[in-house]
Amino acid sequence: MAATGTGVRSRPRAVLPALCLTQITSWGIVYYAFIVLNPAITADTGWSAGATTAAFSAALVVSAIAGIHVGRVLDRRGPRTVMTTGSILGSLSLLVIAAAPNQPAFFAGWLLAGAAMAAILYQPAFAALTRWWAPDHIRALTIVTVAGGLASTVFAPLTATLADHLSWRATYTVLAGILAVLTVPAHAFALRAPWPPAPPSPPHVTGGHEAVVRSRAFWMLAVTFTLSAFAMYAVVIGLVPLLIERGYTTTQAAWALGLGGAGQTLGRTLYASLARSLGVTARTVTLIALGALTTAALATAAGPYALLVAVSVLAGVIRGNLTLLQATAITDRWGTTHYGRLSGLLGAPAHAAAALAPFAGALLAGPLGGYPALFALLAALAVTAAVTAFGARTRHPEGEVRISAGNS
Repeated sequence: MAATGTGVRSRPRAVLPALCLTQITSWGIVYYAFIVLNPAITADTGWSAGATTAAFSAALVVSAIAGIHVGRVLDRRGPRTVMTTGSILGSLSLLVIAAAPNQPAFFAGWLLAGAAMAAILYQPAFAALTRWWAPDHIRALTIVTVAGGLASTVFAPLTATLADHLSWRATYTVLAGILAVLTVPAHAFALRAPWPPAPPSPPHVTGGHEAVVRSRAFWMLAVTFTLSAFAMYAVVIGLVPLLIERGYTTTQAAWALGLGGAGQTLGRTLYASLARSLGVTARTVTLIALGALTTAALATAAGPYALLVAVSVLAGVIRGNLTLLQATAITDRWGTTHYGRLSGLLGAPAHAAAALAPFAGALLAGPLGGYPALFALLAALAVTAAVTAFGARTRHPEGEVRISAGNS
């Protein structure tokens, strides 16, 4: 087994480039392609946009729930079987969606896709990198998430180009083939290195993963990430209608959203420096509080347009950091011993909140009197999340976390 890097544990050379490729492909096809194709789906079938979007959101909820079981399997057996099976299931689910003659079949295809998402998106990739790369995992996680951030850049235009020449059903069929060709062999062959035994738990962790799950810190962290995820994803989906409501054009609103996505990629490259500077609790509170501040700024500032774009970019930078904050939350507090199981449990309510946020945000905007009032409410939720983050303290000295991050 070829290995790179330094440290006591060998690191399979092919894993990092393979996961960069498969994360770009999986996010681009299973997630972002729907956003591009949904108008064509509704126009061709006559199904409402609400119904098709509900199917997609149901997939995200299934992914959150399935992630709990996936995490247990990852800890015991590693990522190869999980991610290879997920790639196959993802390709089959897209074929079901493409051939769906009615809405129930369309929903069934997306429920299968949700199970596939749990096995091919960030959670299993993070588990693989954390076990193989620790204590240098922040660098590896950063590389893969930066690559994953390019998924929409690569596959949104590709999907649109295919849709210009093919029906949405044929487009999904082609994308299913691309997903299978690029990710099944990559997961099957690049992840075949021996799965290292779990390292021992840190001295301050006693009672195994059950004690961690029962701890006040774990539950407060779950509440923190759930509130933060709801606010963050509702802001992303609500930014375009907010700017349109303020009198800007759809094109201007789209540019603001797109540049925010670029900020997200930039933010991921800055996380290692932040981890060297701040302990885990201070890092969590700071990032979530800054997210609340940008949301409040969008709620109150009507312009000028350049200011709103700048705030959108800053919000994207913070979102990029929050992705890595959640990826390292378990290791920073409780080590890597039960990373897959604990991250699945911790992430499930946050992923479910992210799936429901677009619907809930649109539903609340009307009664609240518009998107500025909705953003004010979301800012308050983010402030609440920052406050609950203080309750996620553990007995793990934060100075040790900074030293570990600094070696990454």
